[in-house]
Amino acid sequence: MLEPLVSSSKPKRWSQRVTQTSNALDLEPGVFTLDDPKEIARSLIHSAEQSTRRRSSPYRSAMSMLSFYINRAGRNLPKGQRARLERAKDELRALCGKER
Repeated sequence: MLEPLVSSSKPKRWSQRVTQTSNALDLEPGVFTLDDPKEIARSLIHSAEQSTRRRSSPYRSAMSMLSFYINRAGRNLPKGQRARLERAKDELRALCGKER
């Protein structure tokens, strides 16, 4: 009989670990649960600008982390929060002078 490769009692939350310990950004706690999309965008861009470990532009790092969070949450993300995070993408683009 074959044994499972990984045997643990609880599932590994690799996406949570990435969000918390990203090599690109040190995020403010609760940034993705803020009510104002502008505040989410400002916080992400501030974190990206302050980071000394990112390998891309602050805009790309911030957008990447926001997209990663939205994609990993999948259908578990409430519609209202997903809409707010999608608006935060637009605010991030506006802050950085990027077009959609």
